[in-house]
Amino acid sequence: MISNSNKSVVASADTSSLSQTTALNDSSTRYSTYPTSWRRPAVFFPNRWLRWGLWLLAAIWFYLAISTIDVNWVRVAEGIERGWRFIKGFLTPDFTSRWNDISTGLVESLTMTLTSTVAGVVLSVPVGIGAARNVAPTAIYYACRFIITVSRSLQEIIIAILFVAMFGFGPFAGFLTLSFATIGFLAKLLAEDIEDIDESQTEAVRATGASWLQLINYAVQPQVMPRLIGLSLYRLDINFRESAVIGIVGAGGIGATLNTAIDRYEFDSAGAILLIIIFIVMIAEYTSGFVRKWVQ
Repeated sequence: MISNSNKSVVASADTSSLSQTTALNDSSTRYSTYPTSWRRPAVFFPNRWLRWGLWLLAAIWFYLAISTIDVNWVRVAEGIERGWRFIKGFLTPDFTSRWNDISTGLVESLTMTLTSTVAGVVLSVPVGIGAARNVAPTAIYYACRFIITVSRSLQEIIIAILFVAMFGFGPFAGFLTLSFATIGFLAKLLAEDIEDIDESQTEAVRATGASWLQLINYAVQPQVMPRLIGLSLYRLDINFRESAVIGIVGAGGIGATLNTAIDRYEFDSAGAILLIIIFIVMIAEYTSGFVRKWVQ
């Protein structure tokens, strides 16, 4: 005779084997219905015909836009010839014949670049703090955002034309142009960094009864300072390159010298100026990268 304990053991063994069999059947069913191929899901429009229709409309629009361009092929051929002369002058640069003009323009560009970057950074810090929603009142927030929007809406060369018309030719108009452009660039990125800071640090400083200035100094400034230094060096690089562009409209700098050399077909002098610009930009790039690495 089989005891009750043995019967319970047999029953539990049968139950466990049945559950294992059921699990295996379920898993085999699940794996048998698993898809054998993968298709990337649609990002915007699940309907395939709608996607192809939009691609067709985009292709038609692109063709019509290209067809409206009036190309003067005679001028293109002449331009290729002038471009080849410019390339040959670039390969054989002349640093001596116009060195006085080149050095004067280079000093103006470097002066505009350094002073406008410093002034722009100094003005960008309060504007950027005011444009951060998590640390500024609503009225100040919208006022600072308006300043950033106006600064970013206008290209540097347009601002330079306005300042040249207001203050005349020379590096002062270039200084104002680059400073104004720096405010819109740096304040926007600084405001976004402040809005992305770790709020636990600001809450901890607020819990101590700190004032608003103490909150900015001890909770916000340590988190955004490395990023601010890196952006300032990046803007210094941009300002030097922009100083060569705004000089074409009379805002001083080496751009005016470059424009004069091109107008006189002195392509060897123009090539020398471009090589100087490239060399200084490379120095600024490597220096800023080293400083960013050291700060962070």
